[in-house]
Amino acid sequence: MLDKFDKVVDRYNRLTEKLADPTIYDRQKEFKQVSEERSGLEDIVKAFNEYKSIVKDIEDSKEILKTEKDEDMREMAKEELAEKELLIPEFEQRLRLLLLPKDPLDAKNVMMEIRAGAGGDEASIFVGDVYRMYQNYFRDLGFKADLISLSEGDEGIKEIIFSVTGDKVYSKLKYESGVHRVQRVPKTESQGRVHTSTITVAVMPETEDIDFKLDLNEVRIDVYRASGAGGQHVNTTDSAVRVTHIPTGMVVANQDQKSQLKNKEKALKILTNRIYDKMVQEKNAVEAAERKGLVGTGDRSERIRTYNFPQGRLSDHRIGLTLYSLDKIIEGDLGDVTNALIAHNQAKLLEGQED
Repeated sequence: MLDKFDKVVDRYNRLTEKLADPTIYDRQKEFKQVSEERSGLEDIVKAFNEYKSIVKDIEDSKEILKTEKDEDMREMAKEELAEKELLIPEFEQRLRLLLLPKDPLDAKNVMMEIRAGAGGDEASIFVGDVYRMYQNYFRDLGFKADLISLSEGDEGIKEIIFSVTGDKVYSKLKYESGVHRVQRVPKTESQGRVHTSTITVAVMPETEDIDFKLDLNEVRIDVYRASGAGGQHVNTTDSAVRVTHIPTGMVVANQDQKSQLKNKEKALKILTNRIYDKMVQEKNAVEAAERKGLVGTGDRSERIRTYNFPQGRLSDHRIGLTLYSLDKIIEGDLGDVTNALIAHNQAKLLEGQED
């Protein structure tokens, strides 16, 4: 294992030398790639240096016990030796985790879509609840959310699309994709019966030109008159835009803005991320199948979580997690859920390394 870390340190030092070359700033693509790779190795190098320091302290203490005759010095060496040796197993486990293969998408920002599923108005209301839950969670993480598109229903929200930016956003949110089920008594239910409704959440890593570039020759763009609430421009100008990706049949329509150009830009951005996300889903599905028990992030139709309000219970069905703190979770306290999913994946990856 230590040989692997020596190679990582060597790579880190070479990347540091590259960044010291002032001409690299003239090559922005290379600068970005080198900076991101070096940043990804920083935690590993820091932890390995701390580990080596502890090992050296242990060796020094053992040497003192071999050669030193002064009892006070020997006693101090014994205490330090015992203290440092206790740290070794913890650091070795930390180093093993740091050696696990990194998801290259973890550092990316994301685009999220939340849609009402089965359950009528209650599903639309739950979309709004979950959106608020995420907004509170984003504040705790220091993330920023920007609305892209909103479609309201008679009650609540039928569909909402928004971008999320921050530090390693995808690493925290990628496990949210799938079907979220809610069990509770709707406000409109006079008999007090518990209803079950569903919504779907999609978390898509935002693509850049170096990842995927949409070929506009494969896109059909149609314009039409917007409908519904929106002011004087509705039904008077062809401001609404529908874009269709011919190879996949994916369709995105947008009419949020008065400007046809802005609606076109938004629609193309959503389409680009959906196509890129489809590529990511397919890759993740293969990896999850190869590593049994690994939490996949590719199946949007998978029922991943149940929010049971009468019992105050949240259940994540992928890892058998049950928490009786739904009141806090729905207010944005998602840390325990996210950490449990990350820990589960790490454990499965470690098992794979040992096989």
